[in-house]
Amino acid sequence: MKKYIGSYISTSGGIEKSIVRAYELGATAISFFTRNRKKWYSSPVNKDIVNKFKIEYMKYNFIPGQILPNSGYLMNLGHPNKEFIIKARMSLLNEIDRCQDLGLMYLNVHPGSHLNEISEVVCLNYVVDSINYALETTFNVTVLLENTAGHGSDVGYCFEHIAYIIDKIEDKSRIGVCLNIGHLFMAGYDLRTIVDCKKVFNNFNKIIGNDYLQAMYINDSASDCNSRIDIHANLGEGKIGRDAFKWIMKQDDLSNYIPIIVETPNSKLWKEEITWLNKISK
Repeated sequence: MKKYIGSYISTSGGIEKSIVRAYELGATAISFFTRNRKKWYSSPVNKDIVNKFKIEYMKYNFIPGQILPNSGYLMNLGHPNKEFIIKARMSLLNEIDRCQDLGLMYLNVHPGSHLNEISEVVCLNYVVDSINYALETTFNVTVLLENTAGHGSDVGYCFEHIAYIIDKIEDKSRIGVCLNIGHLFMAGYDLRTIVDCKKVFNNFNKIIGNDYLQAMYINDSASDCNSRIDIHANLGEGKIGRDAFKWIMKQDDLSNYIPIIVETPNSKLWKEEITWLNKISK
């Protein structure tokens, strides 16, 4: 069975540079932003950049399924304000178009926030409408919903929220889940023992379905379980501990052939963490 394990990679100097940086880390998966994360839109990717990127990822034996682009910070697909939700939807279209241009198959997004101005259900329905709108006019790219830590007014912090969105997406072949392990813990899903892990992932399969799990972010938590405070820690240095990661990486039905991304704060440890995750998955 095949494990694709990597980390966030800088695209400084050109998106194609991310591939060799990943290779130097011993990574077989990559996550990055295809454009400036603090802007609403960017111009289409020009053909020269597309060609350079494809040459590099083929040279180092990457395939699109090992690459997890992440959406920008401004996009709130459940925004209560009409002007800003329109901007969010246009931003999502822009992100998907860029992934299409680069020949990629995923785009990871946070569902959204109600900002204490609308109910969670209304916010979730706005998220649904935003994703359906984007999928109607694009192709190939699958939108992955990343579970949140439940900080502030964020939705998507429980399996029921994610399942609610998926249930209302018209093209279910283009919707999936990127499960953030640290966020799970921060949102109240205890993972400190193997028994806890089995319970959480059994519930995930029951409520959402393992077929929708298409990527993972692997990080420990500096915050307590159910704190709703999003502070990451390096693996084994937080409140979760290493047992959960050992168990997850041994579950072939969960972790094979999907990008598994280390999202920990000390980048100097990424190579070591990638090596460790590869070792324990065998």
